[in-house]
Amino acid sequence: MGGDLLRPPHLLLPNSQPVTNRAGHNTSKPRHGRHSISGPSSLRRKKNEADVHPLNLPPEQRKRLSELSGYSTRGVMDADKESFKTGSSSPPQQQQPLPVPPLSQSNSFTVPVTKPANGANGANSVHGSSASPGDETGDNAPPPPPHRDSSSPIPDPTEEAERFKDEGNRAAAHMSAGNWPEALDDCRRAADMDPNNSKVLLRLARIYTHIGQPEEAVATFSRIQPAPSAKDMAQAKDMLQYVRAAESALRNGTGISMVLHALDMAERGLHLKAAKPRKWQLLRIEALLKLGDDNSLGEAQNIVMSLLRGNSQDPEALVLRGRTLYAQGENDKAMQHFRKALSCDPDFKDAIKWLRIVQKLDRMKDEGNTEYKAGRWQAAVDKYTAALEIDPSNKGTNSKILQNRALCRLKLKQFDDAVSDCDKAIALDSSYLKARKTKANALGQADRWEEAVREWKAIQEHEPEDRSIAKEIRKAELELKKAQRKDYYKILGVDKNADEPTIKKAYRKLAIVHHPDKNPGDSAAEARFKDISEAYETLSDPQKRARYDSGDDLADMSDMFGGGGGGGMSGGIDPEILFSMMGGQGGGGGFGGGFGGGGFHFGDGGRPRARGGFPSSGFHFS
Repeated sequence: MGGDLLRPPHLLLPNSQPVTNRAGHNTSKPRHGRHSISGPSSLRRKKNEADVHPLNLPPEQRKRLSELSGYSTRGVMDADKESFKTGSSSPPQQQQPLPVPPLSQSNSFTVPVTKPANGANGANSVHGSSASPGDETGDNAPPPPPHRDSSSPIPDPTEEAERFKDEGNRAAAHMSAGNWPEALDDCRRAADMDPNNSKVLLRLARIYTHIGQPEEAVATFSRIQPAPSAKDMAQAKDMLQYVRAAESALRNGTGISMVLHALDMAERGLHLKAAKPRKWQLLRIEALLKLGDDNSLGEAQNIVMSLLRGNSQDPEALVLRGRTLYAQGENDKAMQHFRKALSCDPDFKDAIKWLRIVQKLDRMKDEGNTEYKAGRWQAAVDKYTAALEIDPSNKGTNSKILQNRALCRLKLKQFDDAVSDCDKAIALDSSYLKARKTKANALGQADRWEEAVREWKAIQEHEPEDRSIAKEIRKAELELKKAQRKDYYKILGVDKNADEPTIKKAYRKLAIVHHPDKNPGDSAAEARFKDISEAYETLSDPQKRARYDSGDDLADMSDMFGGGGGGGMSGGIDPEILFSMMGGQGGGGGFGGGFGGGGFHFGDGGRPRARGGFPSSGFHFS
């Protein structure tokens, strides 16, 4: 292109020199008169004309071109103030101001460039050209559709229309077949070609709804003009509401069952052939982990395994798998999954957090077990208590720690605290039979035998074939009967391990105080005295005491005469029954040897013995 052709027509100078290229060849064309250019067509290059960029011009020509460019940007008043500079070395001559026609809208000189014709996609805008606001070719022009870029060729309008039609029809076919990913891709491409096509947008919104993307569905519905009916949008809006309710309930801990219910309701809007969204699956796993029972943990494990089958290197799924194992008490396997997640993403905070929790909890539990084995019960209790504070949400591990602490408290004879720990462990894991057995033992040692019997029978319902449980039930029932009978040790005020002199001393002291002769007419004192005599009768005899302690006497309560009749109560008789039978009266036969007039005589070390009846004077002590 000649140098003069790069100048605006109204700035051509009469004495301009021909332009030569760097090779020294004259590349200029014959000049036209100033007024010979009638329009833009006169500036067009010929097909065989070389494309000379302004930077390829000689230095003098580039300097002149720069001055002309600066001149063209000034107003008329500015042009009058400063004489026009040329490359000539002659002194400047006074010249008349050149007539300057009105400037273009851009008010600047630019090198003409070839612009493509308008296409179906509005490609004359392009991509990076400047224009005034409102001009589609400027910086404010909308970006090209996602399936195109600045290097994309300008599509033919006819081909674009056919392609748009094909994309829409193919999307509809995929929807009918349940191929939702393919339907979504085709429908997106169709929407890119015609962003305002209401039919395509409606189809796209329905696809978003069927595959569980309600936010995108609602946003797409809002682009449709005129607005669709409320019925069309209801399903997407309801789905979005349920998902947000599930997220809120899980975040605030207001009710895990509400989380699962909301997700169930949201999933009703999915198409039968559509996969459940990964986001919803993760929400469900979190809720199931918070429930923590065996069924919930099993369901969480199934879901997370399905995610890992799709991507075994998914760090989020690996952490959830580890948390499931951790909740099931398999801490070693849980830590393996946390470490694997960190190998996939070394900065994954959840993996770091849970790995540290499990490591610390294991360490504290092991320290407690060490103290227990060494017989340092209180130190073990302290370690277990510290371990319980690490992760209160872990029901499985915490139930075991509580059971261990209950065993320590049994050793410390803190029976009520032991029962409380067992109750907490059972509340965390209702199927934890070991904690139930520890509770039953604690109840028995606390002399709460009636509760112990109920607890053992409840355990037997879970393990009916365990014979040891039946044995424990019989033992507890016997202890219950023993507890319901008169406690001779308690009556005499002595320990169960008291020796014979201690028992004799206690008896004499109580018998003097409660003797009927010292309490005439006092029926309570008389009843108390009978209990004291009965207790001493049993505990002072080694054989009777052994039977009493073992509960053998309860097995043959009906055989109150022991070895048989005749010979005068050789097997011993309950003093209470004896008093009720005799009514305090003397004489009478019917018993071998009868009852003489001597009553009970406290001889031979103070042991009462029958001496031929009950005198009216009562009891004598020698």
